[in-house]
Amino acid sequence: MTRIGSSSLDVLPLALGGNVFGWTADRDTSFEILDAFHAGGGDFIDTADGYSAWVPGHSGGESETIIGEWLATRKPSNVVVATKVSQHPDFKGLSAANVRAAAEASLKRLGVDTIDLYYAHFDDVSVPLEETVAAFGDLVADGLVRYTAVSNYSAARIREWVGYAQAAGSALPVAIQPHYNLVHRGDVEETIVPVAEEFGLSLVPYYALASGFLTGKYRTTDAAGQSSPRAGGAAKYATAQGLAIVDTLEQIGRGHEASIAATALAWLRAKPTVAAPIASASRVEQVADLLASTRIDLTADEIARLDAVSEWSPAKV
Repeated sequence: MTRIGSSSLDVLPLALGGNVFGWTADRDTSFEILDAFHAGGGDFIDTADGYSAWVPGHSGGESETIIGEWLATRKPSNVVVATKVSQHPDFKGLSAANVRAAAEASLKRLGVDTIDLYYAHFDDVSVPLEETVAAFGDLVADGLVRYTAVSNYSAARIREWVGYAQAAGSALPVAIQPHYNLVHRGDVEETIVPVAEEFGLSLVPYYALASGFLTGKYRTTDAAGQSSPRAGGAAKYATAQGLAIVDTLEQIGRGHEASIAATALAWLRAKPTVAAPIASASRVEQVADLLASTRIDLTADEIARLDAVSEWSPAKV
């Protein structure tokens, strides 16, 4: 188990991504995935109020609704649910009134009294940051949210958030959710990790498997020709270096009797400040492989090999 930042949230070091629920996984399939994840020891579920508004005919909140129905029927114990605000079509942005209304809507869809971990999904520069921070603090004070967090924020804005919260004596964030994986390291390791270390925040990275590229599904540079809804996102990683990363993951994984995907997640889990990578499954058969990553402890030499093959050039100061 791992502790998320300074919170009391102890979770298996893997978050199940809920972005596919109601999108590439229908309700029944989503229930099967959630059942398998929980049966395998998984207890951390990540979603957002905007999932999956991008699907034709959807209005947002579909993922939260499915998770809420699963929670109501299964009544699992000790499950941590994280969700986010700012992207639902009816609750855009991070004004104080919107944050409150969106949280109340998420609580209703999830069927819970309190949101365990509540993220500001994307920075909203149209609203004074002090107003947003105060709104999140009020949610904690009023018992609607246990802990707060930020997603897709710059290092400078995270520092500002912490400063406002400290000055007001309100809830401090406990986690950061950045885009971070073996083929997308630079900005996170240069700027976000130092902030996380400074303030005792945990990273809960999304796109941990690079839209499926780090599963080994795409082994040539013509990934764009794949028919999967996420293949386009994976195509940009199918470079010479990207394929070398996948080859190295495969080689190291053999020594642990582990898949490419599980090994990629194990590398991410081993990085400083990372508490739990987020990975999603569209089929129940994929869940065991994701859970296997929590039982893989890469050696220092193996981590160094993956660091070297995925090396990036730091920005010039």
